Amino acid sequence: MLDSRPSPFCSARLVVSGASPQEGASSAVRRYELMLVFSPEAPDDRIAAIIDRTTRQITADGGQIVKVAPWGRRRLAYPIDRHREGAYHIVVFEAPTTAIAELERGILITEEVLRHLVVRQDRPARALRDAGAGGDADEALLPSAEDEEEEDDGRERIDESESEAAPAAID
Repeated sequence: MLDSRPSPFCSARLVVSGASPQEGASSAVRRYELMLVFSPEAPDDRIAAIIDRTTRQITADGGQIVKVAPWGRRRLAYPIDRHREGAYHIVVFEAPTTAIAELERGILITEEVLRHLVVRQDRPARALRDAGAGGDADEALLPSAEDEEEEDDGRERIDESESEAAPAAID
């Protein structure tokens, strides 16, 4: 039997509907980038099915897919589950903040996914302006598959491979 009287020891109220505390609040739609690293042993049709399921889940939760880009097979920096390489895929999407937890839960129980990372994109205004000046705007949303060159910020760079100083002595 439930007692509807307030308790002096507990200030929390009873939620009967099972709704989350954020249910009535409007959640902001933000742009995210999802990187998935698949097992190299996973067949291409299975990888395509997982990406399709992930994108359908994003759209079902009120999001919108901006771009899906396969990066191909690459060597991992360190072994993950005895694998030395993985198949990389990037999904750029816009979704409410509440959709991310459910998305990650679905990815975590997928055996073929070695690693995943969801990052909120905050692009500087200069990058957006350069993307709008010419060329494909969607291509500017994705990082390039090649190694990106570091921008020159005016400081002198020391090539650590040629330096004989201890790593702690290098700024």
